[in-house]
Amino acid sequence: MSTRRALVFALSLAGVAAGAQPPAAPSGRCQFQFDNTPNTSLTTIQLPSKQYNSYLGSGVVARCPKQKLVLRSDSLEVYGDEGRYYFIGHVDYNEARLKLKSDFLTYFQRDERILASINVDATLPSGTKLKGPSLEFFRAIPKIRPQQRGVAVGRPTIALVEKDPQGKSQPPVNVTGNSIWLEGDSVVSASGEVVVVRPELTATGDSLYLDNTKGLVRMMRKPRITGTKGRPFTLVGETIDLLSKRRKLDRVLALNAAEATSEDLNLKSDTIDLRVTNDTLQRAIAWGKSRARATSPSQVVLSDSIDVVMPGQRVREMHAVRAASAEGLPQDTAKFHTTEKDRLTGDTIVAHFDSIPARDTVTKPRITRLVALGNATSLQHLAPQDTCLRTPAINYTRGRAITVSFDSARVKSVVVTNPDQLSGIYREPVADSTSACKVPLKTTTPPTAPPATPADIGSPTQPPRAGSAPPTVVRKPPGHR
Repeated sequence: MSTRRALVFALSLAGVAAGAQPPAAPSGRCQFQFDNTPNTSLTTIQLPSKQYNSYLGSGVVARCPKQKLVLRSDSLEVYGDEGRYYFIGHVDYNEARLKLKSDFLTYFQRDERILASINVDATLPSGTKLKGPSLEFFRAIPKIRPQQRGVAVGRPTIALVEKDPQGKSQPPVNVTGNSIWLEGDSVVSASGEVVVVRPELTATGDSLYLDNTKGLVRMMRKPRITGTKGRPFTLVGETIDLLSKRRKLDRVLALNAAEATSEDLNLKSDTIDLRVTNDTLQRAIAWGKSRARATSPSQVVLSDSIDVVMPGQRVREMHAVRAASAEGLPQDTAKFHTTEKDRLTGDTIVAHFDSIPARDTVTKPRITRLVALGNATSLQHLAPQDTCLRTPAINYTRGRAITVSFDSARVKSVVVTNPDQLSGIYREPVADSTSACKVPLKTTTPPTAPPATPADIGSPTQPPRAGSAPPTVVRKPPGHR
């Protein structure tokens, strides 16, 4: 480029940047200066407003020295009346708060706003990256726009980089949505079929709000969390919060119509609080006005609140508090028919499960003991003594505390801890006059034997011994309905 042409080039661009504009630009606003590269071509057209439309080709380098901003592209169109710069081809935008590459970029000088389109690849100072078809970015301007903002549409993906307290980078959290909003360096919002992928889980929903400084990720409108590390689990609710501590996932909180499902347990309530350690589920707490319900392969537990202890994501204990009940299917149902279930109730029920080695990923925990505390009751359906009958015998016991022990998921014994406070009834079915079974009337032996021991009371294999006062034995005479 000749010296004369270079002078014309410099004067023209100076007119574009400053001619017919307010003399003093606010602090923080970009005033472009262009490198005088040898191959750059220039065409200018003066407008009636004395502004210029300019067209540059064969390589463009634009700078804003005060903002330490550099923009490179194959070519540039400048529209003076609009204060609009349109960079075309291999765009490279570089400043302290954003590094960006794209096919096209429009810089709106009066708004300090950029619009990048096609193959957008942006990086924030934290290392967070955004990729997508479009990004609108608002630069921070003192006294006007205190912090930068960004809007990406066309289903972009943002990879949020997190660091532990020692400054070591952690695996990124990837967020994909139809639209994504950025506020500063730490706040991200997304809407439209949002997908969040963390190393230990995948979350989906219609909307997301993320605040990295508070360690909060909030999923809204039909959110669903799926655990992908260790034994799988799912969590649903109207709103789900993922709470981090020291950049590690610490809690997952589901609100309203919450339901958590794992291989061992299904938990339902208004609120479910999952506690996570080392990316593995360790504890689940459920409560709410609708009460909490836990369903395992052998039992259904209902109470005001339920606390499940599950180290290594395996159920070990379940605490059901306030007006608790546990129901299970009766045993030996091949010998009788009933639509009712065995039931254990109390102010509190504690369920204990067997221990399974961590290397065993197939066997499910089995219940070993149920303990009902405070106003406890036990209702069992047992096989009748006369196998001709198809009606179960009923064993009902009350006491301060009742322990039900299991062997291979079958009831082994029912023990009342305080036998001096027990009461109950054992009812053996008797055939009526229309039955093919003819069972003579049996009466209870007068109480001459010593009182029953706790191990005898409520045993599923035999009724209480004769001589015990409560529980009593009630039988109907043959033919009586």
